[in-house]
Order: sequence, then C-alpha cells, then structure tokens
Amino acid sequence: MTDKAQPPHMVYAYAVLRPTPEAARAVAAVRGVADEQVGLVETGDLAAAVGPVPAEEFEEDALRADLERLPRLAALARGHHGVVAALAPLGAVLPLRLATVYRDEDRVRQILQERRDQFLPLLERLAGHVEWGVKVYTDPGDPADQADRSDSADQADSGARGGAAASEAAGERALSPGRAYLAARVRRRRGAEEAWQAAARAAARIAEEAGSLAVGRVAHRPQRGELAKAAAGGEQPGGAHAGGAKARGENIANDAYLVPAARAEDFRSRVLAAADGQPGVRVEVTGPWAPYSFSLPPEAAVRPEPA
Repeated sequence: MTDKAQPPHMVYAYAVLRPTPEAARAVAAVRGVADEQVGLVETGDLAAAVGPVPAEEFEEDALRADLERLPRLAALARGHHGVVAALAPLGAVLPLRLATVYRDEDRVRQILQERRDQFLPLLERLAGHVEWGVKVYTDPGDPADQADRSDSADQADSGARGGAAASEAAGERALSPGRAYLAARVRRRRGAEEAWQAAARAAARIAEEAGSLAVGRVAHRPQRGELAKAAAGGEQPGGAHAGGAKARGENIANDAYLVPAARAEDFRSRVLAAADGQPGVRVEVTGPWAPYSFSLPPEAAVRPEPA
C-alpha cells in the first residue's frame, strides 16, 4: 500500500459481465463476502459486479493473513461464489479471482477500459458454456478389506505369480518380527504404486471421454495437504462420485472442462460411466459452475493489479 491515508472502504470485485437491467436486478438481491450490498460498476459495454468492503480487513497484509487460514479462506470462497452463481444464469460471466480488491470504483472502471479487448472476446466465447470439474483419486479402500482381498488373491492366484506371492507371504511369516514388518511395508508400498498406476490409466481414459464433449480443458495442479482434505471431506454442490464415496486416496488429476450447457448432463453421465467399475480409483465430478478456469486468457492470467 502506498496511499498515506487509508480509505474506510475498498472495492471487492467479483466478476465481469455485460451491463443489463437483469444483471442490475440480480446483484441487488445478493450480499457479498463482507455481507455488503453488491452493485455494478459500468463503463460502456462492460460492467463489474463489486461491493464495498472494510479496508482494515481487506488491505493487502490483512488479506494475505486471512488467506492462510483455511476457515477464513473457505468463508471468502463461499461468499465470492455466491455472487458469481447469482449472475451465472444471466449469460456469460467472467469470474474474477478470489480476493480481487481495488482502492475505489474509478480503478475498477480503468481496469475494464484497459482490458476491454480481452474481456469482450471471452464473454462471446463463454456464452452458453459451463465448467465441470473432474478429480481422480487413488482409492485404497478400507485396510481390512485390502487384507481380505490380498488373502483371497493369494489363494486364487495360480502359476508363477501365485507361487511367488505364496512364497513371499510364507517367507514373511518365517522372518523375525522386525524384518516381517519391513517386508510388509514393502508390500504396501508396491500396492500403493500399483493403485497410482491404475488411477493414472483411468484418468487418461476419463480425459479422452471428457475431451470428446468439452471445448476446452485446464489441468490444475493436484490438491495436496489441508486443501485436499477440505475438498474431499465435505459434500459439494452438484457433485457426484464413482468408485466409492470415502474421502481417502491421493489426488492425481484435477481438471476443469468447458462444456456447452446443452451437453452438461451428458458430460456428467458419460464421465461417471467411464470411471465406473475401475478398481482402486475414485472420481469426483462437480458442476456445473461459472467458467472460473476459463475467465482469463493464458497471457493475461496474472491477477489484476490490487489496491
């Protein structure tokens, strides 16, 4: 921050869209991330959905600290998405990134004018399209079930592989407790690697099926750590699962697809069908959403300059 005097409020920007009476009525009925009244800032044939937020909570340092706290991050995301979701049925909407804040409405107008040649083609391209998210996880299942399956496989397997597995299991039983523990860890690690490979093959099949219906794809970084736990631990609106509903396993694919709205349900059902019956794999399909992943071109993917 370079301003000597901090204003009492700043401007939180949610999305870029066309200025229409319907859009004005829609924003008048929603509240934003700070429970503020949302409105439109217009300039020519573009508008931004914005709301005044307390400067002491949304200035750069305070906002950075908030984004490091998962409960606060989740609350901001819910408020942000609530505004975007209220506007999405009106037509093409370009969601701005979470926590895009400007010093005043004049700065918002300046951004709209400077990036008009980027925003307008995107609004045209995204009209009539929605975003679907597809995540692929390894699904190790319940450890007791794994043990049962492993025992059954050892008994049913035949030939050289079956003999080798039986010999390995017998060898483990003959080892000292310490060596048996290490041998069991090696077997579990090998099982985890096989599960990852199976999930990777399933992800490739799913991507091929999804790509036949979508007009765009963005491969996001797989989720790790607390963010992955939060995403997997709760129900998501519009979400569906294949291969099990337990929140476990490693996220190996985290893709977003841009799909014509008329194909939305076909996309969902065909992706789930492609994942069905794949052992060791869990798939989550969420949507339809406003096209968050496609709202800025790659060369302009840097967050708009904040206050």
